[in-house]
Amino acid sequence: MARIREAIWPLVGLAAVAFSSWLLYKELRGLALADVVAAWEAISAPRWGLAILSTGLAYGALAWYDQIALKHLRRRLSWRFVGAVSFVTYALSHNIGASVVSGAVVRYRAYSTKGLTAAEIGVVVAFTSITFTLGALLLGGLTLVIEPALLARWIAAPPWAAKAAAIALLLAPWLYMLGALLHFRAVWIGGFRLIYPRPPIAARQMIVGPFELIGAAGIIYFALPPASNPGFVIVLGVFLASFSAALISHAPGGLGVLEFTFLKAMPDVPPAELLAALLTFRLLYLIAPLIVSLIVVAVYENRRLSALRRGG
Repeated sequence: MARIREAIWPLVGLAAVAFSSWLLYKELRGLALADVVAAWEAISAPRWGLAILSTGLAYGALAWYDQIALKHLRRRLSWRFVGAVSFVTYALSHNIGASVVSGAVVRYRAYSTKGLTAAEIGVVVAFTSITFTLGALLLGGLTLVIEPALLARWIAAPPWAAKAAAIALLLAPWLYMLGALLHFRAVWIGGFRLIYPRPPIAARQMIVGPFELIGAAGIIYFALPPASNPGFVIVLGVFLASFSAALISHAPGGLGVLEFTFLKAMPDVPPAELLAALLTFRLLYLIAPLIVSLIVVAVYENRRLSALRRGG
């Protein structure tokens, strides 16, 4: 049964890629590749620099995810080691899909060498997932408060619906913080007992989650030309929905899912310019980190093998 469950997620991801790619093809029929290339080449050097800085902010925040989880467990590890583990974890899981499963494998391989038990590593995985979810809900609610018209990009709804959706999204982070302040009982997730964090830890989660998502959305925002850019709050709101849909789909790298949902939600932006911005996001947030992470893994494993040979 366990093997069947392990095989399901890759199949779900491939099915999501196939279906979303078909929808994307229907959406982009008639768009010339030369237009996308021209839009990509039109991204100026200063905007590339800001997009790269946004990438650094996002991956720096992801390293903080792990540090906060370890602090919750009262474990102390160096920022250098945790940063490397976090970078490799997210670079691989973002590209492979099924991020919880792939992230758990990488973290177990690394953190077990530092004495963490399987249960503790399971808490780290759950804790980082909760941190991301809190950040997405908090920012999602705030973007709807600032730009209620965002909801209309997805569904036709009455004016009060955006306020109701904002309240619903903000309720979960508020209750989580309340649980930390009032010391609510522990929550069981699968076989792991997740204890509500101390208030300072919960406060850090509320800060770092939005930082990561703002950094990731900033890549797309800075890659869009100023003339057709709808503004950062709009880009952020659409990114939150699109990136969440891509993660839920388990499609490797959210391939097709991210692009289709962005195109449907931003019909006011020329498709060639939007695709060029999304290609920039894929290059900086997914492809470049994947290449670097593979080099890091190769160096790490080579050192371990060398140490084992010397020991033998």
